[in-house]
This record gives sequence, C-alpha cells and structure tokens, in this order.
Amino acid sequence: MSENAADLYDVIVVGSGGGLIGAYAAAARGLRTLVIEKTEFVGGTTSYSGAGMWLPGNAAEQRAGLPDTRDGARLYLDAIVGDDSPASLREAFLQAGPAMIEELEKNPRFGEFQFLGVPDYFAGQPGALPGGRTIFPQDFDRGELGDLEPLVRRPLWTERWGVDVESTMVGGQALIGRALLAFMETGNGTVLTNTGLERLIVEDGAVVGVQASSNGEPVTFRAGKGVILAAGGYERNAELRRKYQPEIGDEWTQGCEGNTGDALTAGIDIGAATDLLEESWFAPGLVVPDTRPVFYTSVWSGIWVNAAGQRYMNERLPYDRAGHEMLKAHRTSDASPLPTHWVFDQRQIDNESAFAAALPVAPDVPGWFDVEKFIAAGVLHRADTLDELAELIGVPAGALTKTVDQYNGYARTGKDEDFGRGEAPWDLMTVYLGGAHTDGPNPCLGVIDQGPFYAAKIVLSDLGTKGGLKTDDHARVVRPDGSVIAGLYASGNTMAPVTGRIYPGAGGPIGSSMAFAYIAALDMAQKS
Repeated sequence: MSENAADLYDVIVVGSGGGLIGAYAAAARGLRTLVIEKTEFVGGTTSYSGAGMWLPGNAAEQRAGLPDTRDGARLYLDAIVGDDSPASLREAFLQAGPAMIEELEKNPRFGEFQFLGVPDYFAGQPGALPGGRTIFPQDFDRGELGDLEPLVRRPLWTERWGVDVESTMVGGQALIGRALLAFMETGNGTVLTNTGLERLIVEDGAVVGVQASSNGEPVTFRAGKGVILAAGGYERNAELRRKYQPEIGDEWTQGCEGNTGDALTAGIDIGAATDLLEESWFAPGLVVPDTRPVFYTSVWSGIWVNAAGQRYMNERLPYDRAGHEMLKAHRTSDASPLPTHWVFDQRQIDNESAFAAALPVAPDVPGWFDVEKFIAAGVLHRADTLDELAELIGVPAGALTKTVDQYNGYARTGKDEDFGRGEAPWDLMTVYLGGAHTDGPNPCLGVIDQGPFYAAKIVLSDLGTKGGLKTDDHARVVRPDGSVIAGLYASGNTMAPVTGRIYPGAGGPIGSSMAFAYIAALDMAQKS
C-alpha cells in the first residue's frame, strides 16, 4: 500500500484494551490517533474482566472517604515489589493514576468511577488497606454506542456459552464501551479491526510507523510522534509459553485469542530489552466440559490437595497469590499440585450459587453447572466415601481421609493451624461468595462430612502473561543498555510490569495498563 495523507498519523496504538485510554488522551489533545486491533473486536481481555482498576489516591477513593495517600501506596509497593521493578517506574504510576482518573471523569462518557472496597491482596504489609484501592466504571447503556456497538468484544460468557448480550454493559464491557465512544467523539480517532502488527518501521534508530496486515492485505502507517504497543501478552502463543513458562502452556489461559505476543516480538526484533517473561497474572482455573477453564476466584467450601492428598495452601488466597503457590509447590514438592484436586461435600453441590458467585462478572447461565455432565466429562468425581474418592483421583489410600479429618478439626475450632484460612480481609470478603459457614466459629471454614464427596479439577490458569518490554518512567521502551528507542512506547501486558512479580490488588493489570498508556500519550503530546 503506497503512503498518502490517509496513512499518516501522530500516534499509533497497537491493541485496544487499556491502550484505548492512551488513544483517548492523545486524541483529546488534538493528536490524530490510529488504533489497530488484530481481532474483529475492540477490548481484548479487558472486555472479559470486572474492570477493576488498582489506582491509589484517585478521586473515587476520596469521595468514599478512604484515607489513602501516595505515601501509603508507595510504602506498600516498596514492601511487596522490592527490586522487581524500578522505584522510578512505580513513582510514575503513583503520580499518573489520580491525574488520569481526574481527567477521564471530566468527560461524561466515562462518568464517575466507583470505589467498592476490595481489599489489597497482601494484608499485613506496610501500607496495605483492608478496603483496598480498586475502583470500577459505572454500568453503561449499550445503545449509546450506536454503530460502534458491534465493535466491542462480547463478554466471555457470550463467547463460551452463547448467552445473549444484555442492554446494560457491565465491568470490562462498560469500560471499553465508554472509552471507545469517548475516543471516537474526539474527532481525532480512527479504529481498524482485523489489522495485526507485522513489524515496526525504524528510521535513524527511531520508530516511525508500523507495517501491518489488514484483512489479509499489507498496509503501512506512519506515526509522527510515536507508537504505543498495548497488545496484551503472549499467553496464546504455544511456542513462547514453552520457551518462557514450560510448566504452564497456553491451553489453560483466560487471555483473549489475539494475545499471541506480536507486539512483544516486534519490540524484541528492533533491540528492546525485556524482563519477567516467565511471569503471568496467575489464577486458579476450574476445569469445565467443552471449553477452557473458568477463572475461579476463591473456594466457598472444601479444600485443595496435591498428588499426595495433602493440603498445601490457604484455599482463599487472592487468585494470583494462589497461582504462585501452586507453581511454587509444583517446583519444590515431590507431590505436584498441577492439577489440584478440589475436594468438597454435598453442601457445595446444593449451594450452586457459591459456584456462580465465585466466577467474575458471571451472568445467569442456566444449567452451566450440570453435575452429571461434569462427571461424564471426567472433570468431576463423586464417591460415597473419602477413601473411594481418593482411589478415583489417584491419591494414596487413607491420605485424603487423614487430611480431611485434620481440616475438619480446624473448622470446628475456627483456627486453620496450617495456613490461616479465614484471617485476612480478602478471605473474609469472599464469605459473600456463598455465605458464612455456621458449623464452626470461622465463617471461612466449613466441615466436610456430608457425603457423597466430590473432587473437581483445578489447573494453573492466568489472566494473561505479564512480562514484556522494559520501559522508563515515560513509558518509553528501552534497550538493554538503558537507552531509549525513540518513538516507541509500551503499556499493559506488552510492558514489563510496574508491580514486578506481584499482583497488589484487584485491577492491578488494568490500572497499570491504563496509566502507562496515559503516560505515553502525555509524553507524545509534549513533543514539538
């Protein structure tokens, strides 16, 4: 495709999740901005999410009367992240988040964000808040999008189970719908779907554009001020998973189908530095028939056991911490927890709402949890006794019964002597998933003694990989020697994470993705 005036932009954004915020910020400042999206839909994995945004010190927190300060958040991040990301990067994030939310809220398309009180994930660490720092977008009327509506990626439940989309967008749908409409209404925005990045164009050491494939045809776009790579991680790339995360693979991820690492490899190809490519935003996944595992935030009842029939963690840990514990136990124990056996009794089956409530942004999907279908598919086992169940799942005879007996003792006394389940704010918050247990003093510990007994399969899933291109505190991509690659920026899961190996609180991925896309847009807007 030959270049003409239509192919020239100030800013090009590759990817359409959190990167849409950078696109909006650029376009709102008068910069002619192009968003290219590899798939047919805008939104990426963000559109599947609950759209939590972990952004300390924002206006929504202040309206809720939360006593949060940058100093407290800095203390918290310093304590949990340590040397896994530069302090200057964290400082840039802390400064940008509140300013970004203040700017977005001035546009009625975004509306006011809401604080809902989701605890920080590392209780007891300096600066941790029991009410957390996570905010959410308000629901959004799908009809306001008009002709743009078909562009927004459907909810995960629509894609997997064919559930009709509702007139009201919630969670990630609402965030993406609002951002897309705000971007297009600037008059400076263009979105091209089915347009995938092939390579970056470099002249005199600077990135000046992209070569892409649009509906199967080669296209070239030039960017006068820069390119933001915000195209997610590489979780759907089997080759890269084998290289960087050999124990996990790509078959269990929750990430969007388009996340195959194209932006990451394009950056590497021109000499960009990378970090933490072995990391993901981990989450336990409940294996279900006929589709990928379901992101499962926390158990209501039951325990998780490894191949030896033994517990190895607090089953109510925040999901990324739980995933890291699964991986750690796999690497250090002779009895692997991959996959993990989730053992529970008939009360969990009778309380089907506890399953549905633990599945983020799950609408009413009639009959999704069909016990007989799960058993027939081999992802759920049922037995009259624990010893019989142990035989079905292949753990040593007697080991499972011993583990359950010990756990039941803890449930009756209210004290989990092994892993402290039910002591942290997150543990207690998740009581709402199925209600408090009443057969002991701890609402998070329920006795397992009402047969038949069941074992479901839990695998190590993720919400996306999190390692990526290294950047400075202006979101500019750098080389291994620390020098800046002019014209190239990164955010989201294409960028090496500001929080290192840690998931600080609900919405860590989306909040940081938005913030660094915003930082990139501000930097480009300042260029002459």
